[in-house]
Amino acid sequence: MNEILDWLLGTVQAVDPVVRVIVAGLAMMLETSVLVGLIVPGDTIVIVAGTAVDNLAEGTWLVLAILIGSLIGESIGFALGRWLGPRIRFSRVGKLIGERNWMRAELYLRRRGGPAIFLSRFLPVLHSLVPLTVGMSGFAYRRFLAWTVPACTVWSVAYVSVAAAAAEGYRELSDSLHYAGYLFVAVIAAFVLLVYIAKRVISAREARHLELDDAPEARADDVKD
Repeated sequence: MNEILDWLLGTVQAVDPVVRVIVAGLAMMLETSVLVGLIVPGDTIVIVAGTAVDNLAEGTWLVLAILIGSLIGESIGFALGRWLGPRIRFSRVGKLIGERNWMRAELYLRRRGGPAIFLSRFLPVLHSLVPLTVGMSGFAYRRFLAWTVPACTVWSVAYVSVAAAAAEGYRELSDSLHYAGYLFVAVIAAFVLLVYIAKRVISAREARHLELDDAPEARADDVKD
């Protein structure tokens, strides 16, 4: 296991730090962009990039790149929602998302306001749809940023910190512990599991705000379908 991890981590670390930062930032821009975010594995790319962090400066630049990339992606979604409005929702591509998901995003924003923008960063599907929905709703861009910047910051710092710490710990122990590789994998797996549980908890706590059956307009649309 140690030999495999030495090769994998060494390969990632051999990539120029500037290239790693740019790739991670672009990945997050795509991950948070409309529709594209549903297929781009932003979490995985950030974790891989984080394992190559060698010092505080590299970590800081990586966090900033991920944060800026996330904000650009979400801002693109906001702008498209503001400029194109329902045309995206009812386009051929928009229909692939499903009307029910669009309605959930719309009702969630209506019921929760700003907190919906913050929490949607940690919810599947909604993290790509809410920026669009916010743009369509008439929300001020400054107000949108006020809620999404903290969410993206928490996400960026958490992922980079855990990946960098796990990789640093492995490098320090790999020469003295033959099972150091398993510890590294266990730490990353535990973090991914913790993120999954956190998302499930947030989803459960927000379920009543996402329930379509409570909304008369939702029932009417369901009947039409």
